[in-house]
Amino acid sequence: QVQLVESGGGLVQAGGSLSVSCAPSERTFSTVAMGWFRQAPGKEREFVAHISRSGNKLYYADSVKGRFTISRDNATNTWYLQMNNLKPEDTAIYYCAAYTGGNFYSTSSVGSWGRGIQVTVSS
Repeated sequence: QVQLVESGGGLVQAGGSLSVSCAPSERTFSTVAMGWFRQAPGKEREFVAHISRSGNKLYYADSVKGRFTISRDNATNTWYLQMNNLKPEDTAIYYCAAYTGGNFYSTSSVGSWGRGIQVTVSS
């Protein structure tokens, strides 16, 4: 199974911005639909954003719509999540995901996960 490696994240005050990125550990990783999930302490992992293989279809959870932007660079097989106007409730471990299934809201559609990266938003 291909490893996905996240970078970025960190600590920011409410209203600030952070970005996270993800890339596969193998160059031969096929281009597939990608996305981001997050998991806050004591909560289930939840869908955040999805981008199609071509990058022309984007989907977001209602809680982040208008604040987060997902993008990808197929030349480097890297995808990104830009997070603006962050809120304390955005605090979570963020996981990048490579999809194998069509229901992008569901964790069961994810074939490969990153290890996760912490995003903390202070009030």
